[in-house]
Amino acid sequence: MADQAPVLRSIIEDYIRRSGVDLEPTHKVEYLSMAMSLVASTRGVAVLPDYARNFLTWSVTSRPLAGEAPSIDLVLGYHKANNAPLLKTFLSRVDDMISHVAKSSGKS
Repeated sequence: MADQAPVLRSIIEDYIRRSGVDLEPTHKVEYLSMAMSLVASTRGVAVLPDYARNFLTWSVTSRPLAGEAPSIDLVLGYHKANNAPLLKTFLSRVDDMISHVAKSSGKS
């Protein structure tokens, strides 16, 4: 995950720049747990992925970003020759999830 940090950071910095906000971060972190710890201990602010809401402590709250929030495309890789039943089940669930997300975002 640490290898993804520069990509995530550049996407967040671009979003902040497009929003017209001039920020100079005092800390840059590599992991979600580090960011949440800093916010909780320093009473700071951080831009985090939406799923971080599931891990916030009682003393930290979250707000959605205004406008078009930054996003990152995800991909799934697997070996074509793998015909394990577990993989087939997993792939069918991924297809269901993609369909659900497309419907809920109006991209169906």
